[in-house]
Amino acid sequence: MARCCACTGPDEDRARAQLAALTGAPARPGAAPAALIDGEPGHASGPFTLDGLTAVGEVTLHNRSDLLAALAAAGAAAPAGCPDGELLLRCWARLGAAGIRAAEGMFVLIVVDGTDLVLIRDQVGARTVFYARADGCWAASTSLRSLRHWPALGTGLNLAAVRSFLTFAYLPGEETLLRGVLEALPGRILRLAADGSATQEPYWEPSDALAPRGGLPAGELTAGGPASGGPGPGELGPEAYAARLRTLLEDATRCRLPQDESVAVLLSGGVDSSLVTALAAKLHTRPVHTYSISFGDELPNELGYSGLVAEHCGTRHRILTVSGEQVAARLADTVALLDSPVGDPLTVPNLMLAEAVAGDGLRVSLNGEGGDPVFGGPKNLPMLVHELHRDDPSPGARAEAYLRSYRKCYQDLPVLLTPEALRALAGEPHPERFVAPYLRPGAMQSLLNQLLHCNLRTKGAHHILTKVERLTASQGVQGRSPLFDRRVIDHAFATPPRWKLNGTVEKWVLKEAVRDLLPDTVTDRPKSGMRVPVQKWLRGPLHELSGDLLLGDRARQRGLLRPDTVRTWMRGEGTLLPRQGGKLWLVLTLELWLRAYDL
Repeated sequence: MARCCACTGPDEDRARAQLAALTGAPARPGAAPAALIDGEPGHASGPFTLDGLTAVGEVTLHNRSDLLAALAAAGAAAPAGCPDGELLLRCWARLGAAGIRAAEGMFVLIVVDGTDLVLIRDQVGARTVFYARADGCWAASTSLRSLRHWPALGTGLNLAAVRSFLTFAYLPGEETLLRGVLEALPGRILRLAADGSATQEPYWEPSDALAPRGGLPAGELTAGGPASGGPGPGELGPEAYAARLRTLLEDATRCRLPQDESVAVLLSGGVDSSLVTALAAKLHTRPVHTYSISFGDELPNELGYSGLVAEHCGTRHRILTVSGEQVAARLADTVALLDSPVGDPLTVPNLMLAEAVAGDGLRVSLNGEGGDPVFGGPKNLPMLVHELHRDDPSPGARAEAYLRSYRKCYQDLPVLLTPEALRALAGEPHPERFVAPYLRPGAMQSLLNQLLHCNLRTKGAHHILTKVERLTASQGVQGRSPLFDRRVIDHAFATPPRWKLNGTVEKWVLKEAVRDLLPDTVTDRPKSGMRVPVQKWLRGPLHELSGDLLLGDRARQRGLLRPDTVRTWMRGEGTLLPRQGGKLWLVLTLELWLRAYDL
């Protein structure tokens, strides 16, 4: 496996030397950017050259035939067998932003254009790219660790990003925990010029402006509707939205299935992963393998539902049991695989699932990620309830409520961070800046769509997708998410909110689109989620490790967290979240990540 990087600046020889330092490759004047081979997870390819452009990237395209046809129609036909990275470069060089917008897949392309670097990231953020400027040069890499060790870059801990992580349990925007290093945003083309300027061109952003007809072919008007009321005059009925969504879901799943190979599906038993399993079983010509996690019989779980779906769909099913001892033994190495920390207790189980998939000889794993942030899961309910009774109409009040709804460490920061850290943060921008732009009329008019848009652009891109990609890629497996398909997302936002949250039924249109594929027991059951025994782990196999790390000399010398608060949380007292132990898990994850990156 490989990660890729490139470096450029006004002095080309110096830029190439910078690149050599970054990659460990020999420097040659005029040499093309090198692919970085350093044992980190990824799918790097290149370099590719075209019309004076040179590119490296991590590119997996799901609609090659569409792109080849578009290039041929523009009089710029590409060789049918060209690599995905070269094909995407051709789309950019010949068709510009429209060519990138037409691509469906998981991709980052780093293009050296003269003395400029152009960073192109896929629409939803399945793959990531980071960039920095030092010594008059720009450098970009799909590996944050590579930038960390770039000799020209003097960097340290970004304290504002620490606050963001403790607020969200991930980093929701451009900032990273490395001072001076930024992450390119999805759906953007970022040009880094030799003079140090950076310009950003959005090439795709979802919008509900097309509702109620957006994305539906002519003639799909229908009458009637569910209990909440039928369509108004000239408005599409709900069955039309469900029917069109079914077509898009089948297309999204079909194009992500590997040719002539078996495929894995991570099956939790919820409706999202269940529908992906059912579609894969229906559309694939090779066996479908499903994988579920168990934390022991004594905990509430969804294994009954996942087993029912596996039997219903005829898959080859495996249940992987994860113990607290395994989590304790592997947590540090798992956290180190991530470019930015993710405070999700499923990281080690996710890695173990990827290992099981790879051990069975499978190279592609589908998942049901995306259902909640795209179609409206239960995480939006606190904000919808808040809206009913809020008495402060200001946009800032809504953003503040959104941060509180995460129920992480945001409200604990005054007692969790040291006085020195709080003073240093006094002049830093507030975390509200990451969510406030989405929570007012703009691309989305309805409150539900604003919340979903925020979920998509923050948690979707910077937590869900990056976690899936990095952990599966570390085992040579590609984790693919049909519900994050760009065309599915466009249709979801063009669907009126009342067909997503229909009365008390969440994701109504998604469930209706696949109702014939699954037992009603699965489709109609309320979402329960996977019960992860975090508190049990923290009081058991992780207790000693947590104490050594969070109360040891190295953490004290860093001066971020108050030891008295950490001790209180370790005793299960104070404001520790009941059952989950989520706050202590966040600070433990942060400490492990900082150590992995020598911060």
